[in-house]
Amino acid sequence: MLQLIAGRVSSLVARRATLALTTSSARMASHAPDPEVTEAVDMSRPMYWDRLDTPLPDKLYKDELSAAEKSLKEKEKGPWSQLTNEEKIALYRLSFHQTYAEMNQPKSEWKTVVGGIFFFVGFTALVVWWQRVYGKPASFKSHDDNVAFSFKHPPAPTGTALAWFRSFFLRQTFSLNVAEKVQL
Repeated sequence: MLQLIAGRVSSLVARRATLALTTSSARMASHAPDPEVTEAVDMSRPMYWDRLDTPLPDKLYKDELSAAEKSLKEKEKGPWSQLTNEEKIALYRLSFHQTYAEMNQPKSEWKTVVGGIFFFVGFTALVVWWQRVYGKPASFKSHDDNVAFSFKHPPAPTGTALAWFRSFFLRQTFSLNVAEKVQL
């Protein structure tokens, strides 16, 4: 009991000391949004998603284009027969991050699932082994001497009379097989 009280007092003192040593401006500054640390994303604006069920996302993959990419976009407005295959691929990559073939490639998720299953099977086997080695021995009711004693001395009539007669009937009915083994 004394350790519990001492633990609560020490945690209270530690909290008070932390609050006293840190200034409120430092605490408030840690909660202020810092654009270098985190960037708030406006979820009301359209976002880019690579999904098979939505072939045309609401937004292009790249928003900010370099000078070379801007010139390529201007070249796109002209006849497409003048564009090379590399330029067409670069234009596609400006709008989309992955192709359908890349999205359809098989993932290695099954390895994670099988690994998780093996982990839990191994952990269960470890617990079963630990219980067999360090657990309590089998109940005394499973030994033959105790079974014979329980048949010689039926239980006292506690509870309802119906329950006592039921247990007595079951003992008389199933005692033949056990009595032959134990030899009362």
